[in-house]
Order: sequence, then structure tokens, then C-alpha cells
Amino acid sequence: MAKLEFKDALVFTGGGTGGHFFPAVALAEGAKARWPELPIAFVGASRGIEGTHLPRSSWPHLLFEVEGFLGRSPMKIARAAWKLWRAKAALKAQWKAQRPRAVIGTGGYGAAPALLAARSLGIPYFLHESNAAPGELVRRVSKEARRVWCGMDAVIALLPGADCLTVGTPIRSSFLRSFVKVKDLKSPFQLLVLGGSGGARAINDAMLLAAPPLLEQFPDWTILHQTGAKEFERIKDAPRHERHGIVPFIEAMDAAMEASSLVISRAGASTCAELKAAGRGAILIPLPNSAHDHQKKNAEALGLENRAVLVGQQPNLGDHLEAHAASHMANAYARIKLGQTPELNRAVDLCLDDLAGVWER
Repeated sequence: MAKLEFKDALVFTGGGTGGHFFPAVALAEGAKARWPELPIAFVGASRGIEGTHLPRSSWPHLLFEVEGFLGRSPMKIARAAWKLWRAKAALKAQWKAQRPRAVIGTGGYGAAPALLAARSLGIPYFLHESNAAPGELVRRVSKEARRVWCGMDAVIALLPGADCLTVGTPIRSSFLRSFVKVKDLKSPFQLLVLGGSGGARAINDAMLLAAPPLLEQFPDWTILHQTGAKEFERIKDAPRHERHGIVPFIEAMDAAMEASSLVISRAGASTCAELKAAGRGAILIPLPNSAHDHQKKNAEALGLENRAVLVGQQPNLGDHLEAHAASHMANAYARIKLGQTPELNRAVDLCLDDLAGVWER
């Protein structure tokens, strides 16, 4: 880990899941390229996805033992509140001596200590909300933010009193390039299956059922399936078709998407933005208990652009995925139409342009 320096630094915070962490990484990558002399640091949760990725990176970082509140028992909520108070107090003590220039939060429970400490100390902070409905943390701290950058226009009405600007969802620098078009991919074709950074048991189990008949019907196809680390241990020894490959996590997601003719996935905002940037169509299964049903709204937004087919999580999900996947695996025109043209993503530049403008006022 690089030396941790908070004085005049840009502090990025967001985590728990990839949907919160990867936009923070994208913004940090852009800031480092634009202002190479500016110190950059990350703050997050040791038990979130950032707790795995940041120690393997060169980003200076500080991780706290904090956890989420939603859907938990009163005792666990009390424990989470104590951990949050302790982390916030530790940050305030550090930041009184080494005051950051600004804090940029992308949501998730891992962002709570830094955003609440910044608000308490009067440190300027900015938010990015990727989803069509705001997370609880963003909703609570949005009014005092210098700006709330929104992934979609729909979220603005749900953040009354906040200074909002629609910019799209920041994606990692590896996606800011040209991609091979779906129509130019050759056999063997690849179906990419994603359940989010933490995996999705319902999708994993459904694909174990759907993959064998699909791969028997379509011998010129393979499946690359990201299961999530815990789920990988659960299903790694389960019987599966020889062309159904499973991995815990895909680091080079841009390359995996580029090699794929069709994607089956959850509907997190980051994944949706990456699908558009790569020009890949998808069968989306929204997480049914996502906060304010934001994944369903994300999927519906992509569906309105004719970039995705929405399939609800339901009994016999394997049969439904088999049917929808087969209709596109059998029809190149349907895959090309769903994939459409890759869309240039300018969210990082728009956020950083706005950030610079606020500094200059």
C-alpha cells in the first residue's frame, strides 16, 4: 500500500458491493490522470469488496470494520451503529490534523464513516448515485453535499433539496475504449453470466440447470460464469457441462464482455453502464430485494432502450433463462439488435469538470 496522506487529498469512498466501489475507482482513475500531483486516498469497509481489492492495489487506503443496517435485527443494528460511530470518530481525529480537500462518495455502507465525518467537520463532499432510486446513505446526506451527480434523471425527484446534476454512471478506464461489435464476433460464441460481485445463488442454481440443454442445443457456444467467491466454493464440484466454465470473480471484465455475444446478469447500475459501453445486450434478472427496487428500475431503463430483456426472479428460473437465452443464441439478428452500438461514457469527465468548477467558485 502506498503512503496514506489525507492533507489536501481527494478522498474516495464507496463500497460494500462492486456497484458502489467500481464507480469510485473510475472517478479516482480519472482524477489521477487529470491531477497527477493531487494526493488520492480511499476509505472503505474491510468486509466489503473494497476490503479485497484495495490491499491488492496501489491506492492509499484506510479500511474500517463497519457493516450495513438494512434488514437486520435490532441487536445487529446496535452493533453496526457502534462500529460506525467508532470509525467516524477515528476519521474525525485524523482529519482535524490532515484535512482533505474534498470527499467523494458513491454510496454503500462502506462510505458512511467518511461522508458523516466530512459533514461533521465541514469538509466539502460530493456524491454519486448510480441507481434510479437513491440508497439510504445518499438520501440522508444529500442536502448538505456540494453536488449530487446522478446516473439517471429519475433519481433527482427522490432527492428533494439536493443540488443534482445528471452525468451517467462512471465506469472503469478499461471500458473507455472501442469494442468489437457483436456482429463481428465469430464462433465459438460466448454467453457471459454475472450475478454481481458477490454472486447470486438464484442465478447460479438456475444456470446449473439451464446450461446443459443450452450447450447441447448450441454446440458452437460456451458459457463463462462468474459465481462470486462464496458461491464458487458451494458449486465448484457440482456436475456441469464441460463447456460451462465457472470462476469466482472476473478481473478483466471489459475483455470478458467484449468476447461475449450475450450476457445474463443482475441489473446493478455499474453493470448496466458497462453493458452500454461495450455494446452488449443482456437478459437481466434484477435483485428482488434491492433497496427501493432500484435494480428493477435499472433494468427497465435498459429495456426501454431495447438493450435488455427483463426476467423476474421466480420459481423455475432455470427454465425461463433457458428459453430467453435460446431465442437469442439461435438468432444472430436478435443478438445484434439487443447489443446495439457501444455508447461513449463521459460520466467521469462530467463529474471532474463539475468538481473543478466548484473548486474555482
